[in-house]
Amino acid sequence: MPYILNTDDDRREMLAAIGAASVDELFDSIPKNLRLDRPLDIPPACSEPELTADMERLAAQNIPAGRTVSFLGAGAYDHFVPAVVDTIASRSEYATSYTPYQPEVSQGNLQVLFEYQTLLTQLTGMDVSNASLYDGGSAVTEAVLMSLAAAPKRRRVVVAASVHPEYRQIMATYLENLDVSIDVLETPEGTVDAAMLAKTVRDDVACVVVQHPNFFGCLEETAALASVAHDAGALFVVSVDPISLGLLRRPGDYGADIVVAEGQSLGNPLSFGGPYLGLMACREAFLRRLPGRIAGQTTDREGRRCWVLTLQTREQHIRREKATSNICTNQGLMALRATVYLAAMGPHGMRELAELCVQKAHYAAAQVTGSPRWQAAFERPFFKEFVVRDRQGKVAAMLDEARESGVFAGVPLGRWYPQLDDCLLIAVTEKRTRGEIDRLAKLLSSSNSKRAMAHA
Repeated sequence: MPYILNTDDDRREMLAAIGAASVDELFDSIPKNLRLDRPLDIPPACSEPELTADMERLAAQNIPAGRTVSFLGAGAYDHFVPAVVDTIASRSEYATSYTPYQPEVSQGNLQVLFEYQTLLTQLTGMDVSNASLYDGGSAVTEAVLMSLAAAPKRRRVVVAASVHPEYRQIMATYLENLDVSIDVLETPEGTVDAAMLAKTVRDDVACVVVQHPNFFGCLEETAALASVAHDAGALFVVSVDPISLGLLRRPGDYGADIVVAEGQSLGNPLSFGGPYLGLMACREAFLRRLPGRIAGQTTDREGRRCWVLTLQTREQHIRREKATSNICTNQGLMALRATVYLAAMGPHGMRELAELCVQKAHYAAAQVTGSPRWQAAFERPFFKEFVVRDRQGKVAAMLDEARESGVFAGVPLGRWYPQLDDCLLIAVTEKRTRGEIDRLAKLLSSSNSKRAMAHA
C-alpha cells in the first residue's frame, strides 16, 4: 500500500472542513492526565537506502527454522505442510478485492469457508462452526464472552491453570473492566482435579474453561469435568489441539458446549508467530450468539448452487450494542489453508499424524528421562508435549547451549509458573526423526552440551 504524505495545506483544509482549529483540539475529549506529555523516543529520520539497510540487518538476526531442530511448542508447532496447501491456496478463484467478512466476497472464498465450517464440525463433533476467528488465544475469550451473554446473571468464570497462560492473560485483559470475576483453578499435578472443580463451581459460574491436551501436554479427564460444569448449570468450554482430534475423542462426544483452538497446525507455517487462525464451534443452541460470521449454501434465481454470508454479528453489520464481538477478525487465508489441509489429510491421515506425534513424543520422553539429570514433572498421560524437570536447575543455561548447537530444546516454564522454574516443555511433532530425538536426549543428559554434541 503506497504512503501518501499529508502536507500542511492538506491538514489545514481537513481541519477547516470539520471545524477544528488545530490537531490538538481533536484530542480535547481525552483527559490531560491520560495523555503522553513528553517527546516520543523516536530515532531521527533516515534516507530510504539507510532504512532498507537497517531493516535487512534486523531481519538477518532471525534464524531460519530450516537451520535448526525445533522441539518448541506451547501453542505453535512445527508440523509438515503438504505442497498441495500452497498450490491450491494460491489459485485465482480465491482472490478477492473484498475482505473475507464482506457480503461481496468472491464465491470461491465463500465456498471454501462453507467447507471449512463443515470440516470443523466433523472434526470437533459440534453442531455449527463460524468462519474462523483471529487466533487461538482470542478465541478462548470469545467463548467466555459468549458464555456470559448466554447466562447474564452468572458473573464468574472458572479457568484451569493448565490453560495456556497467555490465553488466560488475554481473557483477563478483556474482562478487566467488566463485572466479571475469574477464578483460576490450580493444577499442581498437571491436570484439573474434578473434586476440586466441584468445590469451586457454583450457581454463579457462567463457564468452566479447560484445555485438552492442556498447556503441559497432559490429557484432562474431560467427561468428568464436563459433568461437574453441567451439574452447576455452567457451560463447558474446551480449547483443543486440532491435530489431537485425529486420535482423541471429539469434544462433542464428551459434553463440550463450545470448542475453540489455535489452527496454526492445520497447514499454516510458524511464520515467526503469525498470522494464525482461531477455530470455534458450538452446539446449535448457541448459534445466535456465535461471534463472527457463518457462510451458508443456497441457490440463485436460476437455481444454481451458490454461497452467501448467512449470519454476520460484527459491529459493522448490526447495531453495535447487539454485536457479539469486536475481536472476531476472519483469518480468510489461514482458514483456506486449513480447509485444504484437512481435506487432503482426511480422517485416516489425521489419525496417522496424531499417532506419529504420540509415539515420537513418548519415545522422546523415555530417552530424556533416561538420564539421571531429568525427570518427568507430571505422571499423567500426554499427547505430543511433555514437561521434564532439571535436577540441576540449569534450564536457561542448557537452552542457550542447545541453541548454539542448532537445537531449540523446548520452552522454559518459569516465566509463567515460578514453581516450575526448573522445568522444560518439550514438543515432538511428526517431523522429528529418531536421530534428532536421540540428539536432543544426548544434549540434555550432559552438563556440558557442547561436549555431548561433539561426540553425537
